[in-house]
Amino acid sequence: VRVQVKGVDPLLLVNAAHPMPEGVEPDLTTVDERWPQVLLEREAARLLAACIRVVGGEGQIVPVSGWRSREEQQRIWDDTLAKEGEAFTRQYVARPGCSEHQTGLAIDLGLAAPHIDFIRPNFPDTGVCRAFKEQAGKFGFILRYPAGKEHITGIAHEPWHFRYVGTPHGAIMTKLGLTLEEYLELLEQGGVRV
Repeated sequence: VRVQVKGVDPLLLVNAAHPMPEGVEPDLTTVDERWPQVLLEREAARLLAACIRVVGGEGQIVPVSGWRSREEQQRIWDDTLAKEGEAFTRQYVARPGCSEHQTGLAIDLGLAAPHIDFIRPNFPDTGVCRAFKEQAGKFGFILRYPAGKEHITGIAHEPWHFRYVGTPHGAIMTKLGLTLEEYLELLEQGGVRV
């Protein structure tokens, strides 16, 4: 079952091989009024807040980066390239037009701290962050770039990057240990019934 959510399909695949389609306009809202610059698609923002509440993460789990325009993604690519070099940039930053952040369905989260690294925020596999990871699927979110799947996603393991795929997809993908690429392939083959 593929459901349109205000112009953005929650299962929209955006990566190096599948650039952001023209004309997709997410219905954006702030994730948390304390960070008004961090925007997310409206339903994704609502469910992210609910998941953070359920695990008691208010004030501990911080939204670092949500929706990005193509221009902002270009600036991030250029800045990271200048500061960190090509190998690092290709590992952790998507090319402009190929970033999930442009969909409004992706969010980078960090553990609250005086300084949070914008490119690689700290989101440990302990405490409230672990609790969030364990509950995320029920709220339609997946850990988008898991360890050991770099050959499929084309992106290094990013324990801070979550993607809204909707329900029941998030729970199914988490239970089966599938990336979005693998899940979409199974759906196309008729291997998953939702």
